[in-house]
Amino acid sequence: MYFLAVFWLFSVPGIKANTMQDSLRCLKSSHNPVLPGYYADPEVMYSYKTGKYYIYPTSDGFHEWSGHYFKAYSSTDLKAWKDEGIIFDFTCDLTWADKRAWAPCIIERKIDGKYKYFYYYSADKKIGVAVADDPVGPFTDPLGKPLVNYKLERQVGGQQIDPDVFRDPESGKYYLYWGCGYLAVAELNDDMISIKKSTAKRITPSNYTEGTEVFYRNGLYYFMWSENDTRDENYRVRYATAQSPTGPLDIPQNNLILWKRSEKGIYGTGHNSVLQVFEKDEWHIVYHRFKRPDAVKMGWAAGYHREVCMDKLEFNTDGSMKIVEPTL
Repeated sequence: MYFLAVFWLFSVPGIKANTMQDSLRCLKSSHNPVLPGYYADPEVMYSYKTGKYYIYPTSDGFHEWSGHYFKAYSSTDLKAWKDEGIIFDFTCDLTWADKRAWAPCIIERKIDGKYKYFYYYSADKKIGVAVADDPVGPFTDPLGKPLVNYKLERQVGGQQIDPDVFRDPESGKYYLYWGCGYLAVAELNDDMISIKKSTAKRITPSNYTEGTEVFYRNGLYYFMWSENDTRDENYRVRYATAQSPTGPLDIPQNNLILWKRSEKGIYGTGHNSVLQVFEKDEWHIVYHRFKRPDAVKMGWAAGYHREVCMDKLEFNTDGSMKIVEPTL
């Protein structure tokens, strides 16, 4: 029915589906997963340079998360996603790591009149940065070493993984977030490839595991994260708000907004990013879940046989998030 509806939209005279708002109105409940195959930890971005949307996932399906490359997908309508191929491969583009390519994030910045793309990623449990002139690369490693490869003072345990990058629209400053078992934040220097170590601190909320996502809406800073192990069918998403990009976090009493739906065969919903539709107060959550319908039967291996999904993200009048209904 979904594909027939799309065909009808493009076939009936006088009806156009080439605007983003038209496409979103036609987004049916049978559109997930949005990418074919095994992918996870999706980052999503709108590019002002190209006018397209991009998803940057972890390449999944590798035993114990041992993948070594990243791909990108592009779209003009949030329905059809073009495989842009491999954009960064540890075997030929990196010298200090060769596996565990996980959980990338990206930001577009205009510098001296030209767009630049800064791509932060996990590599062998450290955080690196790559740079490109276009959303799909080619990306290069400007440092020849990790960007983050240390623990904060007094930190016990945890991994240096799962980066998230955020531009504060109020101050114009850029921030990097990371951590597994803890949440750290630090301001990025103007070069975007180094951090101001004096600004680094922990802001870990309760029930935090990994997968931070930070965004801004109507004067509030929203922090989202996943709790439990990604191999657990109860992997799920919580959120908090703040008055600044570095906290402190205000955790709502009912802050669980995305979790499994056993009756639909949906499990392991987590590690999300957030998309604001261009120039609209319309929002979507992009996340992964166990590959339906069989991955849940794989035991712990379900945690690296995942698929990428997209659903609506809505808000109450007081700014609190509504519960996300994961769709098929």
